[in-house]
Amino acid sequence: MSKVVRWLQKRENRVFYWVNQRIRHSFLDFFFNKLTHLGGASITIGVSLILCLFGSGTLRLVGFQSLLALIISHIPVALFKKKYPRLRPYLVLPETRTGKNPLADHSFPSGHTTAIFSVTVPLAVAFPLWGMILLPIAFLVGISRIYLGLHYPSDCLAGCLIGSATALTTVAWV
Repeated sequence: MSKVVRWLQKRENRVFYWVNQRIRHSFLDFFFNKLTHLGGASITIGVSLILCLFGSGTLRLVGFQSLLALIISHIPVALFKKKYPRLRPYLVLPETRTGKNPLADHSFPSGHTTAIFSVTVPLAVAFPLWGMILLPIAFLVGISRIYLGLHYPSDCLAGCLIGSATALTTVAWV
């Protein structure tokens, strides 16, 4: 099994370095440093609460679904971070480029990616045209986490899956 894990880690490191170093550009530095905050607690909780409190009809329902998905999705995130204390790439991989304030907690899974998908998936289900804009933005938030040296690709993939699955479950039940 360790051979398979080493093989996968080598491939993942290659993808990480490509995103973190090969596609470097001053515009992307600015863009990803700003975009990454869309997955942060302030924005995701704020958007969900605003929709819940001030939306009407479908928007209010979507706000509630997003808020519920956001809350529920962070239970497995917290459990995984505790159970699998994976160090962040900038602490492990030499020459990793980081943003201004690198995080100190564990890497797996990406909380920002989980959060942005928890909030955007219910919006995309209710408003498919919005989904054509919001889901690529959510994907770019995940890419920003790799670009900034904070997460491995599998951290972001896991966050995408946890956030999306929780959001779809919430949409189906609420």
